[in-house]
Amino acid sequence: MTEQRHIKLGFILHGVGRTWNDWRHPDRDGSASTSLAQYQRQAATAERGKFDFLFVADSLSINEKSSPHYLNRFEPITILSALAATTSRIGLVATLTVSYSEPFNVARQFASLDHLSGGRAGWNVVTSWLGDTAANFSKTEHPAHAVRYRIAAEYLDVVQGLWDSWEEGAHVADKETGQFVDPDKLHRLDHKGEHFQVRGPLNIKRTPQGQPVIFQAGASDDGRSFAARRAEVIFTHAPTQEEGQAYYADVKARAKGFGRDADRLFILPGIAPIIGDTDEEAEARYRELAALESIDTGLGYLSRTFNDHDFRQYDLDAPFPDVEHIGLNSQQSGTLRILAEVRAENLTLRQIAERLATPRGAFVGSPQTVADRLQAWFESGAADGFVIFEPLPGQLDQFVDKVIPILQARGLFRTDYEGATFREHLGLPAPDNRYTAAREAKNAA
Repeated sequence: MTEQRHIKLGFILHGVGRTWNDWRHPDRDGSASTSLAQYQRQAATAERGKFDFLFVADSLSINEKSSPHYLNRFEPITILSALAATTSRIGLVATLTVSYSEPFNVARQFASLDHLSGGRAGWNVVTSWLGDTAANFSKTEHPAHAVRYRIAAEYLDVVQGLWDSWEEGAHVADKETGQFVDPDKLHRLDHKGEHFQVRGPLNIKRTPQGQPVIFQAGASDDGRSFAARRAEVIFTHAPTQEEGQAYYADVKARAKGFGRDADRLFILPGIAPIIGDTDEEAEARYRELAALESIDTGLGYLSRTFNDHDFRQYDLDAPFPDVEHIGLNSQQSGTLRILAEVRAENLTLRQIAERLATPRGAFVGSPQTVADRLQAWFESGAADGFVIFEPLPGQLDQFVDKVIPILQARGLFRTDYEGATFREHLGLPAPDNRYTAAREAKNAA
């Protein structure tokens, strides 16, 4: 009998909001991005709704054009460690870049978070796309796009190797014999590669779920291949159901090509549902949000996507400028998506900026309407679940109290957590320890 598929849900902790002017809403706390109390309330609500995980995005470079949330916000591991103490079941996923960190430190941080939370850690592996980040880390230039993914592949090899340093049972702590560790179950990695040389072993034992869950958000060709080969959950962007289906089919096929079980790779588009008691009320709420934005919001979004290029220098009503070469070493997938939209509809700079300033999305409506659309995406092969943004204050409560009960009644979402660890929620097995597996294979030979 085939096991019933359930929608997977994450909630992104985005403080004062995801766009440039969300913070101006009268009900929004202008200091929410550095408010532990705010995040504790949201975490409690998401856990009450049986969400799979909380998600923290990140960026390591800011300037006067950055969106307000990224100007002033918590470091991901820090805030999730705090939330580990006030939650008990929900997964905790932190974004951390491989381009500006060291594998040993990252392996240690996520192993610590996994222990602190009782097995609920996840790592969103990113390569960083903002070129000026290099200046914050004593580097003269940002690595090229293809190089960043080679770094990422080796980096993940190292971190997962370090997570295997300790086998189960390596921590003996036998007071009678005086033995603290079993040396036969503690291993050096001795990695020597193109980008990293790491000896090991890691100075913290194997974690409750074996290894934290690996997330990735790649949408470029390199990113899709990396995610299909290495990720367990993919956070993506799909403006329409049809685009979601195309991405889903492509990445699942790539995963099968790498010899993976595609059913153990979850693809989750980010969405920002706006819910009202009726479709008309939801539309009114959307207009309330859109009224906060301006053309400058859209120009700021374009600037950030195209490596901080100044779009205010162009005629707003002229054809979109020739800037393709500017974005290809930054957020390549975002750059190409915008350019494709501009070319398909022959949009001016003003038209695309207005569209980006007030993203509506497909999930605006009554609880019934939103649930119907979630179900349609899920059952049509556009998504395995969703990462939820809160576009307006109070919308997370609306989703938990009014949409989730509909999904539960339809058998599409859990009524309780499946276990104690994040992997158990997702139905993912704990990875085998490589040294244990090798010993067992040798003994069986």
